[in-house]
Amino acid sequence: MTANYLGNREIGIRETEPEPPGPGQVRIAVAYTGICGTDLHVLHGAMDARVRVPAVIGHEMSGVVADLGEGVTGWRVGDHVTVMPLEWDGTCPACLAGDEHVCQNLTFIGLDSPGALQRLWNVRADHLVALPPELRLDHAALAEPVAVAVHDVRRAELAPGDRAVVLGGGPIGALIALVARHVGAEVVVVEPDAGRRATVAGLGLAVLDPGSTDLVARVTEWTGGAGADVVFEVSGAAAAVLGATELVKVRGTLVVVAIHPEPRPVDLQRVFWRELRILGARVYRRADFEHAVELLASGVIPADRIISRVEPLTETARAFATLEAGQAMKVLIDVAATGAEA
Repeated sequence: MTANYLGNREIGIRETEPEPPGPGQVRIAVAYTGICGTDLHVLHGAMDARVRVPAVIGHEMSGVVADLGEGVTGWRVGDHVTVMPLEWDGTCPACLAGDEHVCQNLTFIGLDSPGALQRLWNVRADHLVALPPELRLDHAALAEPVAVAVHDVRRAELAPGDRAVVLGGGPIGALIALVARHVGAEVVVVEPDAGRRATVAGLGLAVLDPGSTDLVARVTEWTGGAGADVVFEVSGAAAAVLGATELVKVRGTLVVVAIHPEPRPVDLQRVFWRELRILGARVYRRADFEHAVELLASGVIPADRIISRVEPLTETARAFATLEAGQAMKVLIDVAATGAEA
């Protein structure tokens, strides 16, 4: 059984005949698949040039090895795994420089090729990341977004005692704040939505409402007049980008995490005046993925408070509607469940 994007904002469920894993592949019995903002972009038609309808999407997942293709070593049936959903060519200048995760011809599993919204999924063995058996599989489905957060914090070179502002309190913003706190930084999250503010506050994080707060004044006071060491732009809003440089200290860092669909105005005078550093942060390296698994297994990431709702595969359309309506922080699909079990 698979959940498919059919075009025109439609999700359909299909019964399919699974194929055996090919040489070098592993068959995974998918346990849970998370849906995220990228998947919503697919539903809205923004990625129709990339996905082939009917498209099995989904790139945040956990599962159990069910079968091994010819030539696969190092894995056994029953192993708990997740998938790092990146494919690079290994030949472009970025790959040759050691930056395979931002390969100039990068393809993304779950967008450019079939993803995890299916009960049996064949993937190349080199994409697997091992999960400790004690880590719950629903929690492990958060490994991919946690890996994004780990990579963002690494890119920022955030250090213990630094003060960081996270603009945007959605799933990635909240995870960045949790990872930043774990490395010893002091963190404030900025989020306009009251429901998300409540969720972020429930994680023990400081959170501000930009609609009722003078952010520049608050951050200036909080940092003793200096400004934040690092600001993470996770909201994707033009106003946040324009105002972000006002929050950063001299020689501080602005990390652009959100995917902006069009060019945004940036206060370059402020960048010049304070010698600011602007960094992009995209996806993750394998080390980020492995560290994300460690953070989930150790409980640093309180997965139960991040996961808002779990739906069976047959109700994938309902899960998308819930996420689209802003009624959840993170929605998982229980791929093995039926509607009767939900």
